[in-house]
Amino acid sequence: MKSYVVYADQHCAIEEMPMPTYGDYDALVKIESCGVCSGTDMKIIHGKFKGVEQYPAVLGHEGVGRVVALGSKVKNFAIGDLVLMPYWSDVPEGYSSAWGTYSEYNIVTDAVAMEKDGLIPDDFAYGQRKLPAEFDPVASAMIITFREVLSTMKRFGLEANKSIAILGLGPVGLSFVQFAKLMGMGPVIAMDIDDAKLEMAKAKGADYVINSKTTDIVKVIREICPDGIDYALDAVGVIPFINQALECIVPDGKICVYGISEQMTANIDWSKCPYNWTLHFHQFPSKKAESEAHDQICAWIKAGILNPMDYISHVFDFADIDKAFDRIKNRESSMKMVIKF
Repeated sequence: MKSYVVYADQHCAIEEMPMPTYGDYDALVKIESCGVCSGTDMKIIHGKFKGVEQYPAVLGHEGVGRVVALGSKVKNFAIGDLVLMPYWSDVPEGYSSAWGTYSEYNIVTDAVAMEKDGLIPDDFAYGQRKLPAEFDPVASAMIITFREVLSTMKRFGLEANKSIAILGLGPVGLSFVQFAKLMGMGPVIAMDIDDAKLEMAKAKGADYVINSKTTDIVKVIREICPDGIDYALDAVGVIPFINQALECIVPDGKICVYGISEQMTANIDWSKCPYNWTLHFHQFPSKKAESEAHDQICAWIKAGILNPMDYISHVFDFADIDKAFDRIKNRESSMKMVIKF
């Protein structure tokens, strides 16, 4: 089979690889799509993702595929099931796994069957869930982002009837905007440097939008919420935003930082903020928590409340995967890009 691999010198290539081996509790999956994560994938390529240190590494972690073979003890997957988030952990010697889902085949594990037999699954197995048969595999690649965002909102402790300002309106930030409105938060203030994305945030329910490149965001947020905002959320990894947010929050307000930034240090100045406040980093989603968000996301999609294709701007064939990463390198405006197998 073919996989997409990154080397220590940051070049990437499609390579021939052996088929994944699967155990008694595993199912072999033929990949149909994989979302491009411009945050995690690019940090791994640049050698700046904490925890990924050995190269070459097999990339990809937002996969969707169909089960084509079953281990002898698998009870909760069947041939033909559409499944989310397969991982290839047992890559060939000399390679490391950056989850390995830019591959033509991959693996899911039956965590429930393992637990019933008294075994402890790896954490990633809990996130591997079946999707409704009628779901489109390309659109479904966005569900991984949706689950991460919804589960992270619970970790941050976001509450209805509380105000929030969200910086960064890529697929993640826009998901935070839409879900904040669905859970009854407000006002929801959305910020980005791209006017087109600000318009998208309005369409997803943002009460106010701010161009953070041309506007004094502290001044405008204080005009909207004179007493301050309850939550300030960085959805893109702009470390200086922490200090701006400190000037905007209410007493006991919270600054929430989502994801792993390339920059791992910051000078924090809390001279202009309330006496009491919280800085909450959530850098790596819990797969159990994502699994708990799975049914809600699928229900919103079935009900027409949430449309994954609203968040997807480009679809590339696997053979053209470099085109997706070229768009990121060239800073061409994109939303979620999906690789189709």
